[in-house]
Amino acid sequence: MSLFAKKQFLCIVAGLTVAGIVPVGHAEDVLDRTILPIQAPKRPTFSELDARNAKMPAHFEVKAPAGAPNVIIVLVDDLGFGATTAFGGPIRTPTLDALSKNGLRYTNFHTTALCSPTRAALKAGRNHHTVNMAFITEMATGFPGATGQIPDTTAPLAEMLRHNGYSTAAFGKWHETAAWEASLSGPSDRWPTRQGFDKFYGFVGGETNQWAPFLINGVTPVELPADPNYHFMTDMTTQAVSWMKYQKAITPDRPFFVYFAPGAAHAPHHVPKEWIARWKGKFDQGWDKLREETLARQIRMGLVPPDTKLAPKADSIQDWERLSAEEKQLFAHQAEVFAAFVEYTDHEIGRMLSAVNDIGQADNTLVFYIAGDNGTSGEGGQNGMFNEYTYFNGVQEKVADMVKLMDKWGGPDTYPHMAAGWAVALDAPFGWMKQVASDFGGTRNGMVVHWPKGIKSKSGIRTQFGHVIDVAPTILEAIGLPEPKAVNGTPQIPMEGTSLLYSFDDANAPERHTTQYFEIAGNRAIYHEGWFARTIHRAPWERAGRHPLKDDVWQLYDTRADFSLANDVAAQNPAKLAELKALFMKEAEARHVLPIDDRVFERGIASIVGRPDLMGGRTSLILAEGMTGMLENVFISVKNKSKTLTAEIEVPADGGQGTLIAQGGRFGGWSLYVKDGVPAYDYNFLGLQRTSIAATKPLAPGKATVKFDFAYDGGGLGKGGVGTLYVNDEKVAEGRIPHTQAILFSADETADVGIDLGTPVVEAIGAERKSRYTGRIPKMTVEVREATAKAEAEVDQAQKEVRRRTQ
Repeated sequence: MSLFAKKQFLCIVAGLTVAGIVPVGHAEDVLDRTILPIQAPKRPTFSELDARNAKMPAHFEVKAPAGAPNVIIVLVDDLGFGATTAFGGPIRTPTLDALSKNGLRYTNFHTTALCSPTRAALKAGRNHHTVNMAFITEMATGFPGATGQIPDTTAPLAEMLRHNGYSTAAFGKWHETAAWEASLSGPSDRWPTRQGFDKFYGFVGGETNQWAPFLINGVTPVELPADPNYHFMTDMTTQAVSWMKYQKAITPDRPFFVYFAPGAAHAPHHVPKEWIARWKGKFDQGWDKLREETLARQIRMGLVPPDTKLAPKADSIQDWERLSAEEKQLFAHQAEVFAAFVEYTDHEIGRMLSAVNDIGQADNTLVFYIAGDNGTSGEGGQNGMFNEYTYFNGVQEKVADMVKLMDKWGGPDTYPHMAAGWAVALDAPFGWMKQVASDFGGTRNGMVVHWPKGIKSKSGIRTQFGHVIDVAPTILEAIGLPEPKAVNGTPQIPMEGTSLLYSFDDANAPERHTTQYFEIAGNRAIYHEGWFARTIHRAPWERAGRHPLKDDVWQLYDTRADFSLANDVAAQNPAKLAELKALFMKEAEARHVLPIDDRVFERGIASIVGRPDLMGGRTSLILAEGMTGMLENVFISVKNKSKTLTAEIEVPADGGQGTLIAQGGRFGGWSLYVKDGVPAYDYNFLGLQRTSIAATKPLAPGKATVKFDFAYDGGGLGKGGVGTLYVNDEKVAEGRIPHTQAILFSADETADVGIDLGTPVVEAIGAERKSRYTGRIPKMTVEVREATAKAEAEVDQAQKEVRRRTQ
């Protein structure tokens, strides 16, 4: 358009505006916000031919209620009640401390005791079984309440806010997508951008390598930068800061909702060395003394009653003084790394919240900082682990070996977890930890609420019972929105949480959430009007229940006089215990908790528990270059069986370089690749043992077929076999692979064709851009052998073996 034409156009528009023909604003009609999306007015029809003579209808636009606050939910991972300085713990969290001084600390707030259940319940305002999340998504079953598929009848908070004029974004950990739906083939209904979020940047699974994560932006994999100092915690914070600033620059009147969920402090505990150095010597006193110190601070700070006692610590947790000097040295350093990880995470959360202040939004931003989606994790077992995947594959790491690797702990060459004794210490004053839904060590998490414009009280402590399902109703009430009756055409199950808004400016208000059940894999309890009945069915490191479910032993506590669950009063109150056990069963039946499934190992096998398996029954998979990012649950299983890899490739003039196909990474996996033109296959057994089977001469330019055949020995899980490499049907190499990984390669590393994403299986080939194959791969076939009757019998026996090895 010419300059003259632009001027003419602007003059015409200005004239029409003055004449009142171009309206501004939106319709003043009262909106029905109980049906989402909000229905637009009926479209008018016109009989007038000339638009100049017709009255234009008002523009319809859904806006948030006037003065609606921005909302930020920060959900830290695997962090217990007694960890942070804001709640009397030893780990410095200046951001959480600052929010608490100008906001409210909730000391009687609860989660579900596990990742996926807490996250789904938080967003839905409904119990975790109501949203089909009885356990983590990877261990879903076919029973209602446990399918791992969030139903359309329980629309999440983000979807409600998006339909009410909010911009919405999620950053960090998701872990709410059914395992068989987590491929790029979808369906994407339960991916973040179909669960109410306009923007998602993070990882879909339960944990990630902070140095080399597999990330998704919306529904598209992210190529990591070639930055040796890259760390996901910093990356996700930068992404969130940019998004918030963009929203307020372009649409300053539109409020935003941010769900900020770091992968920290879930294993692997990855943190820059300079942060670790700040904690040297801070945990030399050991976990028993640390529990005592924390309780003393909690009493002094008024966070717990003065007469609070330390609950007996979990079974199997050794006394610190009985440990060897070598064990103390290793375990203390594990805690130093964990503390650094938490402090670093809090620092980045502070950087994100500083951006809110920078754009002038801090006063009217409602922040929920939830310090943990469950208690601190004891999944590191008795000694902790240098590589967490040793545990999942039934391999015990020795203290003497791990001590030699302490200098690397927390760095890119590690995938570490800490000894379970620290979980109890950082859940003080309680006795148990993550996964134990029947103890406050598993479910009690510190929460701080900060909203300068909406909360008059400062530096307050709130003791009313609260649960993660209360957050969504609180946000709706704070904004002034009704709970919707229907969302996207689907009638909704009513929210089961209770708004906490009543407690914001009344510390003494009677609690309104008076009954709450808890259940994770057989550990179960019921809270009712101050009483708490529970049974400890199994510890996180136990692979079977201590008793049959019907024979579990129950305890009873009066939480009004016993903050930490230290005094079992069941013997004195048998009638009250019987009443609460009956109440649990009533709630369990109504909320889809029944039947209770306490299986652990078996739940990992889809066919046993009725979970859909994307690769169920398939013996081959045809792929091609560009097919990357296939997590283990959406890739054909090559574990404990024979396999054949056939790569039909086009070799460049120099013979080529790079990955043909790989699965896993530095901490366990396999790769078929070409190095300096020479084809080879490597098996990396948990980073402990590497086997290479390589040809002796380079490939000729042009079309070629590279095939690798692995003949599994059989006789159980994790056995070895013979590998043979072929080029154009000619055998070019053969070798023996002594051991294979029986259960898991990785929770976040992927199978990739033409590249090795994440960390490298083969260090000499590298990962990401460096590993990209320089030729072409038109076709890649992965085949596994059909099981014979003998093999099936071997698998049955092997399953029993794994149960024995991991108990």
